[in-house]
Amino acid sequence: MLTLTNRDSAPRKVTGYPDLKILAGDGAPLDVQVRHETSYFAPDPGPQDLTLQPGEKALSVLAWSATVTSGDQHTGAAISVVPVPGEPAQKQPLETDLGTTDTVKLSAWASRIGT
Repeated sequence: MLTLTNRDSAPRKVTGYPDLKILAGDGAPLDVQVRHETSYFAPDPGPQDLTLQPGEKALSVLAWSATVTSGDQHTGAAISVVPVPGEPAQKQPLETDLGTTDTVKLSAWASRIGT
């Protein structure tokens, strides 16, 4: 789960999906398809306008499958996330065993996860 916290002293607008990249061990982006859709972990509420008051959070769910069918398996070592357009990317270590699917699912920012 990705968490965006408004650490500013003023309300901040958040809309849509974070910009996400899966990174290799050397920091280079992997050729991974990021699908904006529901995963087996959580429904995707779709893009919506949120206003985060100081201290409030928005959440997005990142999911992937380690399914292996044929071809080379890929593993990411980190993620790069731009939470809101115009903001700097934030990198975090995160091992992602993508199997051979080279696909992750990402839900839109929401004030809560679930139905």
